[in-house]
Amino acid sequence: MTLDHAKLDAYQRSLDLLDLIDQVHELMPPGRSHLRDQLDRAATSIVLNTAEGAGEFSKDEKQRFYRIARRSAVETAAILDILERRKAVPAATLASARAMVVRVVSMLARLAGA
Repeated sequence: MTLDHAKLDAYQRSLDLLDLIDQVHELMPPGRSHLRDQLDRAATSIVLNTAEGAGEFSKDEKQRFYRIARRSAVETAAILDILERRKAVPAATLASARAMVVRVVSMLARLAGA
């Protein structure tokens, strides 16, 4: 049996993004634990809220969870920008994660009815 969220492309891509964020984590220098933690929480929130939205029956509630997931994705993108500005992670690693964030944000915007 497959639950509704596992069928969503947005959910699968948010898991892919989480994998890329793990790669970013591995490359972050010491002394950035606050950003590492915030990045992990934001990226995890995308996955969890997308799943919650898929599990809702009410259209309004579905859209609300997808909007929350989208906001977490935008937060993830902002943290990647900070890491780039501080030259904390190689640009190539950030570029692939950023590309996936853009894809996920686009999918979630459509799901949220934006």
